[in-house]
Order: sequence, then structure tokens, then C-alpha cells
Amino acid sequence: MTKIIYSLTMLRSCRELIRKYDKTFWNSFRKHSKEKLAAIIPLTPDIGKSVFAMNNKFVPAYIAWYQAFMESGLSQQEAWENIWMMSEKMITTIPKFLRHSAGKAYLNGFRKKLIIQLQRQQNNELHPYDWQVTYREISENTFELDFTECAIKKLAHDLNAEGVLPGLCRLDYLLSHFMGHGFERTKTLGDGDECCNCRYHIKGICEWSPEKGFELRR
Repeated sequence: MTKIIYSLTMLRSCRELIRKYDKTFWNSFRKHSKEKLAAIIPLTPDIGKSVFAMNNKFVPAYIAWYQAFMESGLSQQEAWENIWMMSEKMITTIPKFLRHSAGKAYLNGFRKKLIIQLQRQQNNELHPYDWQVTYREISENTFELDFTECAIKKLAHDLNAEGVLPGLCRLDYLLSHFMGHGFERTKTLGDGDECCNCRYHIKGICEWSPEKGFELRR
């Protein structure tokens, strides 16, 4: 699955990266990110039947892209912005009406599966690299998750790629915007806070506006 995510995103982003830089940059970036992905995948722990297992499939690609961008001489901010663009290209492969339907179905299904995840967490049965959370039911439409441990942060630390955060954290706003549900947050582990305090609305709106900055909505 990770290789599919990587390949689809590269295919969708090729033209934009060539336009922004040039074909020589693209060829070098493609070569180095592919090499890094091949090295990272075997080092990525399998967290088993976790509710966050799919999230974990994206992590090696994001770290490979970040490392390749940084080694190309880009600034950290520019690497983040390129990853945001690539993620947007990936998710908009899916038509809008399907994205919004899938977004609502995902969050509803996620809440049900989370019960099992929390039971396993309480029994200390989760993989050490799994996400650790606190869950609060607010209403039929709204729930909150505080993430106290993050698999992305742990793997990024292992691979000396912690700079991918907090830029990668901001993707939650992008995904929520394009999937058609509401999302709010003021703290993240990637920013050095004690948790990621996420609030989700199954029916809602989330603005994706990186040009406004993320001071008040980490």
C-alpha cells in the first residue's frame, strides 16, 4: 500500500514540480526519494490491526519526500509546502462527491473501531509505535481525540527526520477540508506540546489556508 501511495502521488505531482523547478530537479528528486523509500519501508514497524494502521502506511513516503527535498537544498518551509501540494494532488484524484461521502463514512466507522483500540490500549496490547489517545464523545456529530503518543514522531526521530514535523501535522487541515468534515486543533506533539488536541465534526467545514499561517490552529 505504501508503494501505491508513493507512486500515485509522484505521478500526480510530476508536472507541478517540473513547472516549479525543472526536469533535472524532478529526475533527481524522484531517484533519491525512491531510494529513501526503499530504505525506510523495512524500518517502519507494523502496528498490526490498529485503527491507525492505514495512517501508518503513509509515513514512509512522507519522510522519504521530506529527506529528498532537504537534500536537494530546499528550505524546511519549502519542503513542507511541496508535501502539502503533493498531498492535495493525491487526495483530489478522488471526485469531490466521493471524497465527502467517504469522509463521513470514515469518521463514523472510526468511532466504532476506536472502542476496540481503546480497550487494547488500556490492556497494554498496542504496538509501542502505535498512536496513544484519549477519547471524548461530545455529540452525535462531534468527538475529540487527544493524541499523547505519535508513531510519525517516533519514526521520524529514528530516521533523523524530525524536521518533517510540524509541517506534516498541518495535513490534518488539508485532509479535513477536502474530505468535507470539520476539524479544530490548537496543540500538537510536533510543535512540542504535550498532546495533539483534535476536535472532529462529521458535518462541518475546515478551511485549508496555509497562507494565513498556523499560529492559532496548530
